[in-house]
Formats: sequence, structure tokens, C-alpha cells
Amino acid sequence: MDGMRNSQYRYIETRKIAGSLGAEISGVNLADDLDDAVIAEIRAALLDNLVVFFRDQDLSPERQLAFAKRWGEIHLHPFMVGMSDIPEVLEIRKTPADKRNFGGSWHTDQMFSPKPAMGTMLYAKQVPSVGGDTMFSNQYLAYDALSDGMKRMLGRMKGVCVGDKKRGGKSRLDFNAATIAMKTVAPPPDVQTTSVHPVVRTHPETGRKSLYIGSHVHWFEGMSEEESAPLITFLREHSARPEFLCRFRWQNGSMAFWDNRCTQHFAINDYPAETRVMHRITIRGDMPF
Repeated sequence: MDGMRNSQYRYIETRKIAGSLGAEISGVNLADDLDDAVIAEIRAALLDNLVVFFRDQDLSPERQLAFAKRWGEIHLHPFMVGMSDIPEVLEIRKTPADKRNFGGSWHTDQMFSPKPAMGTMLYAKQVPSVGGDTMFSNQYLAYDALSDGMKRMLGRMKGVCVGDKKRGGKSRLDFNAATIAMKTVAPPPDVQTTSVHPVVRTHPETGRKSLYIGSHVHWFEGMSEEESAPLITFLREHSARPEFLCRFRWQNGSMAFWDNRCTQHFAINDYPAETRVMHRITIRGDMPF
């Protein structure tokens, strides 16, 4: 695409940013109460490109939430505290004092939940002068590139996805308290934070198969962590091969909307002396199959 209007759309324009996935959408003001026909075209662009980006948006948390609700029920993060007046919006803030960033590993959001997030909307409030990009990976392509033998084996396997990742013997709460300023809490007792999902997932809207792996997968069902580790390492490295990736350079007022059912993403921590502030909303999904 060279930035010209895509003939399949009437209300939006799309411009691909990489051969693997990702497209910028123009001609839309997300602060407006958009017609259903416009929402339908954004959905079609999302399904086709896996992640879509909008530039020069002026979104209050209330307007971002109103747009997100057009896509389904909001999925609250069980470990992280949302904004005091709008808890559905999680402010992701990294300052020079933080030792690491939030989301700095290849993952798909809320994979440890029985019904992981369908989509994520991330809006840039303050970005560093350089750095702080986000990378995305096309997991349809990652699956397609596997050998037939590997596909057959993985088609029978399930991954155990853990939310309270232990690092150096510390729980998520203790580890976060020592490395980031964002507030972490213990999840409600009735919220499940360990789930078992297929390693090969079928997208409920496109019907395509994708690799469903990421940092939340700790071992395979029926296997020990030691037995699982070599294959998990291979799949994680395979799923982030360069030919599956795109990279988005943020600007203030940019918003990304990605499909967690067929992508992974990675927030790059390369701005140690600057601050980055983003507003995130996740949309509830269905049970992977």
C-alpha cells in the first residue's frame, strides 16, 4: 500500500506498515460516536492486519472506554490497579526510576485467564523523545512455518499459563514492588490466574490456526517444567522470527488496537532516562479452542 484508499473500504483508509502484519488506519476520529458501519470496517481491517494503528487521536479515558465498549465487555487486569476514577483504564507508566518496564517480554494479554483478552487498545499519552516502540508478531505465520510433524504434535498439546510468575523466588507482587512504581495487588480469591489452553489456537472469527505461546506458558499439561523447557524455548524463539514481525513507533496521540488471539507483542525498554505513559484497555474474549 502507498497510502491510497483501500478499495474494499468506504469509510476508512488503511496503509500497511510491514509485510507480516500491521496497518495504519486514517480517516477516523475515535472520540466520535462512530456508526456501526465504520466499526464494521475497523473490525475487518483488524482481522485482516491483526493490529491496527491510529494517529493524532485526542482521547480522554472516558472516550477511549466508550470506543472500547463497542467491541465487548471490558477485561480488568487481576493484578494491576486501574485509574481511580475509571478502573477499566490501566495507566502504564515508566519513569527513569523504574528498573524495568511493563510488558517487556513476548506475550499475549491475559493468557493466564480462562477467557483471555480478545483485544487490547493502547493509547499514548506521553512518549520518550526516541525509543519505547512496540513490536508485534503474527502467530498465523509462526504456525504456518512449522513442519507438518511439529504441527501434528502441538495439535495435541496444551500449555499451562501462569499469571503469578515467580522470578528469583519472588511473587509478582514482590517482584513488581521492587522494580516498577505501578501498583500491583493480589487478585480476588474468585479470579482464576492459572489456565490451560491449546498450544495451537483456532481463531473464532477467521477459522485460521495460530501458535499460542508466550511468556505466560510455563509448562505443557502432562509434562514437567524441565521436560517442557526445551520445546517452550524453541517455540518462543520461533514465534518471534523477524519475518513475522512489525514495529510501531509511537507518537503522542497514537493508539494501537491488536488481536490477542493471533499475535504476540513486546514493549521495548530503550529509554532509561525518560518517561512513557500509556492508557490501556483490554476487551474480554472467549475460551481458546
